[in-house]
Amino acid sequence: MTRDEFLRRLQRGLDGMPADAASDILGDYAAHFDAARAEGRSDAEVAEALGDPGRLARELRLEAGIRRWEQVRSPSSAWTAVIAFLGLGAIDILVLLPVLLPAIGVIFGLYVAVLALFVGGGATLIVGPFSGFPGGTAAAVLCGLGLMAAAVALGALLTIVTIGLVNALLWFGRLHYRVIEPAITPERSEP
Repeated sequence: MTRDEFLRRLQRGLDGMPADAASDILGDYAAHFDAARAEGRSDAEVAEALGDPGRLARELRLEAGIRRWEQVRSPSSAWTAVIAFLGLGAIDILVLLPVLLPAIGVIFGLYVAVLALFVGGGATLIVGPFSGFPGGTAAAVLCGLGLMAAAVALGALLTIVTIGLVNALLWFGRLHYRVIEPAITPERSEP
């Protein structure tokens, strides 16, 4: 494989990444080819040593997703990192999805329940004093505030659990590719 073909395939694999990050990566690999040429190595040897550019791009996307998650802990960065992990094919998708999809469903359902609890507390706080709430106005206000506070506390705990699950999934992906993958990939013989 030639230098240009390798870089073209790598660029296709990096589509969707921020343009500056993708251009930095492409520049690094182009410099790697140039340095190898200066040492007398052929493009084919360098491409062989670097491996499949599509797989390399998926690994780079995962690392970029993990870095973004570590810098900005937001739902979009978590989702980006998880999708990059799945795109990498770190483990058999038929094994991962039956575990991952129910977990995502349960977490989503719990977030909906927390939101419903908060809205219910707000409704109790606003409507309770005027609707003959058992215990009177003070009980309605305290019950509404209590439900809203419980919803906020449960939402915070659920967020901590969600962050922990995303971190565990990404840790597993890094472990798999840095430890297990080299152990199962046959060594290439050096000429």
